[in-house]
Amino acid sequence: MKQFDVVVLGAGPGGYVAAIKAAQLGKKVGIIEKEYLGGVCLNVGCIPSKALLRNAELAQLLRTEAKDFGISFDNLQLDYAAAYKRSRQVSQRLTKGVSFLMKKNNIEVILGEGKLTAPGKLLVALTDGGEEEVQAEDIILATGAHSAVIPGMEPDGTKIWDYKHAILSESLPKSALIIGGGAIGIEFATVWSGYGVEVSVVEMLPHILPNEDEEAAAELAKALKKRGVKTYAGTKVKSVEATETGTKVLIESEKGEETLEAELTLVAVGFKPNSKGIGLEELGVETDKRGFVVVDDRMRTNIPGIWAIGDVTGKLLLAHTASSMGIICAENIAGKEPRTLDYRMIPRAVYSSPQVASFGYTEAQAKEAGFAVKVGKFNFQPNGKALGLGEYQGWVKIITDEKYGEILGATIVGPDASELLPELVLAQANELTIEEIAHSVHAHPTLAEAVLEAAEAALGGAIHS
Repeated sequence: MKQFDVVVLGAGPGGYVAAIKAAQLGKKVGIIEKEYLGGVCLNVGCIPSKALLRNAELAQLLRTEAKDFGISFDNLQLDYAAAYKRSRQVSQRLTKGVSFLMKKNNIEVILGEGKLTAPGKLLVALTDGGEEEVQAEDIILATGAHSAVIPGMEPDGTKIWDYKHAILSESLPKSALIIGGGAIGIEFATVWSGYGVEVSVVEMLPHILPNEDEEAAAELAKALKKRGVKTYAGTKVKSVEATETGTKVLIESEKGEETLEAELTLVAVGFKPNSKGIGLEELGVETDKRGFVVVDDRMRTNIPGIWAIGDVTGKLLLAHTASSMGIICAENIAGKEPRTLDYRMIPRAVYSSPQVASFGYTEAQAKEAGFAVKVGKFNFQPNGKALGLGEYQGWVKIITDEKYGEILGATIVGPDASELLPELVLAQANELTIEEIAHSVHAHPTLAEAVLEAAEAALGGAIHS
């Protein structure tokens, strides 16, 4: 039986980060992974998708806007197989990096499928055969989540796909229908439309990106329409039928029923936790009605010595959330001063074109929560850097408390929105006011000036609007 101070079950962005932090804090650490180091994000999720998005950005530019930049050609050739290859290279490079970090921090990697057998004990079905018992004072569950499946619309990898099929495809369909207008669905709509694929997105809730600001969703829908993507919000998918040539999708909205046809259908309707088959029920580890592991603000489950982080907890299914939870969990195990996370204030980003990035309250949520809301908003159109880039659709919107100037949240739609947001996240975390943002000098010309002007707008004095 192998013995450790801490064992982490799952080597995704939550698990491997927790393992490293625990090792840095002097713990003897083991990590169990059944498939690949880095988890879904690094291998078949957020990392390779960003590589594909970069390729799609260039493809869209060359197909539709090249003349604006003085570029012309007679026969533009776009090789999606090369884009796919590059995405795999990016992913593999980072996966190798995680493997190096495990060795650097003396973390033992055990390849196999682990299951809790008792508090402090796991049984691992090893990938190369056989079993191994593992014992630890503390066990961190970081098993992640998997794609939710709609009954009757199960992915087959041929005509009905999930995100993994889409990421690992070396070729493009001529047309695609995407069920789900959340981040994954919108990002694949962005990739495929960049290469000229005919794309439709169906979202059951009233607008795409249903967890984001309604105005931001409308702005993005407008941008998607410009690139040829059709969006159907407030629309239910009733059935998906595989045909000889592709798929037939029956949808229903307030306008009635309609049948849409596409070469393939991508199902992107959220995730379910990887909480079954790992011994939770047998040990009495509490889960909610959806199967997510219940934890307190220190990442503890109801069973002493068993902790949980990341997507399996259902807190906020993002890689950086999992990593932050992993660090806090390791620190708590090591007896460091307790820290907690305010999940509402964790940044979110959708890597569409334009990007959508946000944190905290939307305008509607802040009003519903009873705040006296003051909004500062500034468009990218007057921004010199945005105009120079040729990417000026969108805006910065900052939500503040009118009485004290407290930053309650922000939404940015526009170029590099995900890179602009951290300034406001950091300001909010350190209790800076909107006045302090407005009085901070920003370099010119930069996209960040739009953040400055949005802050000035909240005070009633934006210069360039």
